[in-house]
Amino acid sequence: MSNFTTSYGAWAVVTGATSGIGLEFARQLASRGQNVVLVARREELLHDVARDLETAYGVKTLGLPRDLSQGDSHENLLEATRDLDAGLLVAAAGFGTAGAFFDISDELERQMISVNCTEVVRQCRDFGRRFARRGAGGIVLMSSLLAFQGVPRSTTYAATKAFVQSLAEGLREEFKPLGVAVIASAPGPVRSGFETRANMRMKMGVTPAVVAEETIAKLGRSGTVVPGGLSKILTYSLSGLGRRMRTAILGSVMADMTRHVT
Repeated sequence: MSNFTTSYGAWAVVTGATSGIGLEFARQLASRGQNVVLVARREELLHDVARDLETAYGVKTLGLPRDLSQGDSHENLLEATRDLDAGLLVAAAGFGTAGAFFDISDELERQMISVNCTEVVRQCRDFGRRFARRGAGGIVLMSSLLAFQGVPRSTTYAATKAFVQSLAEGLREEFKPLGVAVIASAPGPVRSGFETRANMRMKMGVTPAVVAEETIAKLGRSGTVVPGGLSKILTYSLSGLGRRMRTAILGSVMADMTRHVT
């Protein structure tokens, strides 16, 4: 057993595992010898990803088709993984909304808050308790550059990421004495397919592979990681400004990215 699997278990649980950042985490964890529980909405893709990981890395996989916006999905996930030596949770499932606040449907916003916030808390509580019992483990939460100030035309999404960032910072201190590492990954724009679902048009972005690689490398060593050169440049450029100025600048950027939305 490798040092990585000793610390983080024989199995990792990755939500949002069939595309974008979640898929890259699944690949890179499999390359480190971890078996992977793949959680995603699209069942047809789960089989393809599972087969590819098993063939490429010789690991075991468990595909769980779950829509995390639905209330019973969490209990089903816990039951399906109960007998596994899981020591790592990567909560990569999530999505965003963009455009004028009044123009985004209430139901879509509700689903986003449920997936990005409510389900993440439930996963941290239940998997964190398991990891504490085994005396070692890790939790990766997906924050964002948008987490550190309000962002017009992505207002609710930015607020969900502020929630995740604060959650990760608090849990890191609570879980550290229990042997459980918690890290927030806060990238800037990512070329992951996220922008399509959020109805945004990005001109540049870091790759999901960079996000996963740098986050895993910092797990257990840092509380927040800003993966990718572009993310670091943007974070540094904004860091010396007050929150109101950052809000104005990012609001202008978001307005440009959602100009096509009427």
